[in-house]
Amino acid sequence: MSKNLVIVESPAKWKTIEKFLWADYKVVASMWHIRDLPEKELWVDIDNNFLPKYQISKEKIKTVESLKSLASKSQEVWIATDEDREWEAIGWHLCNVLDIDPTKVKRIVFHEITKKAIEESIKTPRNIDINLVDAQQARRILDRLVWYKVSPVLWKKIRKWLSAWRVQSVAVKMIVEREREIQEFKPKESWKVLANLEHNNFQFKSILEKIWWKWKNFNSREDVDKFLLTLLPNLESLESTKDKNWYTLLSQKINLEFVLNDTIKKDSKRTPGAPFTTSTLQQEASRKFWYGVKQTMMIAQKLYEWIDLWWWERQWLITYMRTDSVNLSKFALDSSKEVIEKLFWKDYHKERQYKTKQASAQEAHEAIRPVDLSKTPDSLKWTLEPQEQRLYELIWKRTIASQMTDALIEITTMDFSPIINKNSNWITKWEVIKFDWFMKLYIEWNDDELDEEDNSKLPKLDVWTLVNSKEINSLQTFSRPPARYTEASLVKKMEWEWIGRPSTYAPTIWTIIDRWYIEKFERKYLKPTDVAFTVTDFLTKYFEKMMDYKFTSLVEEDFDKVATWKEKYQTMLSNFWEQTLKKDLENAGENAEKVIEMVGKECPECGKDLVYKYSKTGKFIGCTWYPECKYIERTENDNPWLEAIKEKYEWKPCPEWGTIVVKFGRFGPFLASSDYPEVKRIGKIKSEKDEILEEIVKEKWLLIDQESGEELVIKNSKRWPFLAAKKYPEVKIAKPIPKEVWDELKTRMMKNEEENDII
Repeated sequence: MSKNLVIVESPAKWKTIEKFLWADYKVVASMWHIRDLPEKELWVDIDNNFLPKYQISKEKIKTVESLKSLASKSQEVWIATDEDREWEAIGWHLCNVLDIDPTKVKRIVFHEITKKAIEESIKTPRNIDINLVDAQQARRILDRLVWYKVSPVLWKKIRKWLSAWRVQSVAVKMIVEREREIQEFKPKESWKVLANLEHNNFQFKSILEKIWWKWKNFNSREDVDKFLLTLLPNLESLESTKDKNWYTLLSQKINLEFVLNDTIKKDSKRTPGAPFTTSTLQQEASRKFWYGVKQTMMIAQKLYEWIDLWWWERQWLITYMRTDSVNLSKFALDSSKEVIEKLFWKDYHKERQYKTKQASAQEAHEAIRPVDLSKTPDSLKWTLEPQEQRLYELIWKRTIASQMTDALIEITTMDFSPIINKNSNWITKWEVIKFDWFMKLYIEWNDDELDEEDNSKLPKLDVWTLVNSKEINSLQTFSRPPARYTEASLVKKMEWEWIGRPSTYAPTIWTIIDRWYIEKFERKYLKPTDVAFTVTDFLTKYFEKMMDYKFTSLVEEDFDKVATWKEKYQTMLSNFWEQTLKKDLENAGENAEKVIEMVGKECPECGKDLVYKYSKTGKFIGCTWYPECKYIERTENDNPWLEAIKEKYEWKPCPEWGTIVVKFGRFGPFLASSDYPEVKRIGKIKSEKDEILEEIVKEKWLLIDQESGEELVIKNSKRWPFLAAKKYPEVKIAKPIPKEVWDELKTRMMKNEEENDII
C-alpha cells in the first residue's frame, strides 16, 4: 500500500498528478463536495451560534468509505484541492470525515498542473487555512438564511415555489431596472449634416460640428432647413429618402468650395489589456464567440484539467481559471519574452506587471494564462476541439499581447469651412496605425458598436487649400434606449458593483435563467419575465437593505474580513441576522399584503373579477373564484411572436414622426407612432412568409417593369399576392409572381422550419 495518499477534488486530475509523483504516492478524487447542508430544511442552528449541521450526500457514501479505507492504510494524507475558498472547504470537510486534524494535515496547492509545479508544492506544504474555510461557511450559511427564510414569504405573498437569493436576486434587479429604463425611454431626434468632399481623386466626408465656434446640435428638420439655406439657393431641389432603418436622408448635389482652416496631427498610444481574469475572459469570449458564461467556464475547465493531445499524452494547457488577479509569475514573464522575440523581434517586447484594482483581489494567484506559452494555438489546432482551440487562442494571444509594446496611432483632424459660410466648421478625422506593435497580434473588443470609418484615405493638404464638395447630406437619427444586458455585460456590471466573485458569476446567471426569472432573447439578450418585476418590486420594498447594491458589496467585504481573520464568521452572521434579515422578515410578515394584480374586467363565465396569476410557464389571467371557476386566458404580452415583433420594429423611426411602437387592437397587433393617436400612422405587420417573398422578389430584380420602367411592388388580393405598379390601380400595370419565386419561397420556408427545430 502507498505511504502517501493525495486527495484531489476532480477525477480528471488524478492520473496525470500521480504520473508526476513518485511510486509511494497514490492519488484519488473526492468527486468534489462529499458533504453539505441537506436540502428541504434550514439545517443551521441560529440560536446555537449559527452552527451548521452537515450531512454526507447519499451518492457520496461509497466514495467516503473508500477514502476512509485508503486513509487508514496510508502513513500520510495530502489534501490537493484547488486554491479557493470553496475548494479549501472541501479539504476541511475531508479532514472531518476522515478523522484527520485539519491543522496538521499536509495541504498543497498549485496553479498549473505541471511536474515542476507539483514537485514544488510537495516541498512546501501548509495546513488547511481555517480562515478561508470560515469565509466559505459564512457565505454558505448567509445564503442559506436568505433562501430558506425569504422564499416562504414570497410563497405566501405572491405565489408558491418562488425563490429569493442574496446575489441572484440583486442580479435580477439589475436586469429589471434596465428593462424599465428601456420601457420609459423617450427617443430624441437629432440631425447630422455632412459634406462629401473631393480633392485630386480622393473622396472623404466632413461633418458639421461648430457654428460661430460653438458646438451645434440640430434637433429638428426646421433647424436643418434654416442652416441649409445659408449654403443652398433654395430647398426645392432637396431629395428626401428613407434608408434601411427608416431614417430620413436629405441630399443635395451641389458644387461648393471648402477651405482647409487647420490640420492637427497628434500621436496617441494604445496600451494592451491585462491578462484575463475570470470575468474578463467571460466577457471577451461572449463578445467574440457568443459563448455564454457557463459555456466559457466549461471549456476553460477542460483546458485546465486535461486535454488528450495524443493517446499516450495528456496535457494541462492553462492555469487556474477562477481568479480575479491580473498578476503574472516571473516564469510567465520570461517565457513571454522568449516567445515574442522568436515570433516577432526584440523591440516588440515590453515587460509589464498589472495590478488588480480591487483591494481584495488574490494577488498570490495568477491571471489566466497558458501553462506553456511556447505552445502556440497553431501547434494545437489538430488536437483540440474547435471551441477549445478558439478559447485557448484567445487566452494565448491576450497573455502575449499584454507583454508587447504600446501601439502608436496618428490622429489627423482637419477643419474645413465653406467659402460661402466661413462661420461654420466642418471636421474630418482620420486615424492611422503608425506602429501596430501589440495590435499586430490582438485587438480587444468592447460592448459598444464601432462607427464605420468612411475616410479610408485622406489626401495631403496644406492650410488654405481649396477642396470641392459634390453633395451635402443631412441625416436624421433618433437616440436609442440602453441595450439589454448580455451575459458579458451583466458580468461586467456585477464586477463593477463588486457583487459576487469570479466563481459565482456563471452559477448566478445560470440560476436566474433556469428559474425563469430571466429569459434569453435572440439567444443573446437577457430579458426579465413578468414574475421578475413582481418579485423584484416586493423584495425592494420589504427587504430594501438586502437588495441594495452597496450592501451586497459590503457583505463581500465582510467575507474578506473573515478570510483574513479580522472578524469571526459567527459575529458577521449575527450582525446580518439581528440588524437586517430578522427585522425585514418581521416587517414583511406583518405589513406586506398579498400581491394581487387586478385585470380590470369581469370573468365571462361567472362574472367575478379577473386577476393576473403566474405559473412556471409565465403570466396568465385567471378568475378570483378559482377553483370553483377555472376560466383562464393568455395575457396580451404572453405571446413569443408578439415579443419578436416588438424587438424587430420598435425604436426605429416612424415615417411620419417619432419612433415605431407595437400597439395591440381588437384586430391584433399593429405598428404606430410613439405619438399615437396624435400621429395617426398605422402600419401592417408582415408575416414571415410575406417578408421572405418580398426579399426574393427584390433579389430577382423584378421590381422594375421592363416595358414601362414603372416601379413594381407586391400587392395582395383576396386570393394571392401579385406584382403591380406602385400607384396601382391608377397605373394599370399588374403581373403574376413567377413560378420560380414561389419555388424559392417554399425552399426557404422549409429551411427556416428546420433551423427552428434544431434551435
